[in-house]
Amino acid sequence: MVQKTIYLLIIVAVTGFFSCEKLEVIKDPDAKLRFSADTVYFDTIFTTIGSATKQLRVYNRYNQPLKISSIELAGGQESVFRLNIDGMPGNSASDIEIPPKDSIYIFVGVTLYPNNADSLLLIQDSIIFITNGNVQDINLVAWGQDVHFINGEIIGSETWTNDKPYLVFNSMMVDTNEVLTIDEGVIVHFHRNSSLYVAGSLIVNGTKDNPVIFQGDRLEQLYKDIPGQWNGFWILPGSHDNMINYAVMKNGIIGIEADTLVNYNAPTLEISNSIIINMSAVGILGLGTTIKASNCVIGNCGQFALALMIGGSYEFYQCTVANYWGRFTTRSTPAVILKNYYKDINDNYQARPIEKAFFGNCIIYGSRDSEFEIDSLPGVILNYELDHCVTRIDPEKFNLNDQTRFKTIYNNEDPKFISIDDNDYQLDTLSSAKDRGALDYALIYNLDILGVSRLNDAGPDIGAYERVEGDTLR
Repeated sequence: MVQKTIYLLIIVAVTGFFSCEKLEVIKDPDAKLRFSADTVYFDTIFTTIGSATKQLRVYNRYNQPLKISSIELAGGQESVFRLNIDGMPGNSASDIEIPPKDSIYIFVGVTLYPNNADSLLLIQDSIIFITNGNVQDINLVAWGQDVHFINGEIIGSETWTNDKPYLVFNSMMVDTNEVLTIDEGVIVHFHRNSSLYVAGSLIVNGTKDNPVIFQGDRLEQLYKDIPGQWNGFWILPGSHDNMINYAVMKNGIIGIEADTLVNYNAPTLEISNSIIINMSAVGILGLGTTIKASNCVIGNCGQFALALMIGGSYEFYQCTVANYWGRFTTRSTPAVILKNYYKDINDNYQARPIEKAFFGNCIIYGSRDSEFEIDSLPGVILNYELDHCVTRIDPEKFNLNDQTRFKTIYNNEDPKFISIDDNDYQLDTLSSAKDRGALDYALIYNLDILGVSRLNDAGPDIGAYERVEGDTLR
């Protein structure tokens, strides 16, 4: 037993001796580092706001340690780029040793400053590595964009023109009795958790060829269709005469929230030819207000595409409401919900009648078994009507033969959109929405969202898009 113990001690001691022996740092001038990329690219970056951090991995592929004599930015301290080298912030470092078959990380960021230039500006630099006298470099490339910077401001009446993008940081508000007018082609970016509050009026004058775009400020490819990047619009009580034409709103939380102020003589919000997609909560949230919408697409929302609640009056013509949410989380709510009450802080029911919820030549469809639901307080008005609509409604919950509610609907007949994965809600050639719309509404809204006539074939299509057979561009 004692002899075995002695042998074990000898083995442990010998193993410890060799394991503690320090490997010699490689001196070969031909030894080179290997990198995860030869260029670190940044997508368009706004002045004053910095960027996402990019990472570069530096490898030692040898069986001996490799020492980097120096790492530094070619632009030095004047560079707009900044580094964190192996956990230490700074634009230079020396004598960085990488163990055998190991690596280090370098994190790269960039901050640009206003340059009063309307066009994109190319910014370049490089990281230089010297190892055993061997010089290697990695390129850094960024595109910079100057912006109109709005930081938590309350603004009066003004017009935003299409000279350079607008960036809203820490939200903004259009003051009472003031009007913000946004010209065609303007792009408005919102930083995380930022909103556009409207106490006065908002006029969006986009066009078919130059819509106004509202989106987040993360322009990396990864973020192109990620919801929840900014808050959305909030049309406050007392706001009036809001008009939005040819706008694209995407990747927010709630696209438009229009709050309590019913005006039956004129809509609080009139929205046309617009697209609201990829909202993590709701596309349009109406809270006891008046909304009129035409030629609009509302799709891919985490909860409701349309939530018309706490009463109000709502009209939708030639609209496509399509909710196939499911890429990010599951959805247990319908595309469209109507509700004529709310619970106050004392858990008492408060009636809020919906005087009108009308859908003419509309598609209401999605991935759930029923995409249209009502939550009604008995004895309280909830007037709704669907006329010439393609729907997905549970017939166990509704009497679809009730002509006062459902006047010519095509239930559970797939509208066959071009690509729900790409949020392309144009109609395929076999769509159930083709040529089935009511002519009365098509005569009023005779052009679709792309400017195509609804009156040139066998009948107007249902929804925001008119299918044109033989057009290879659609």
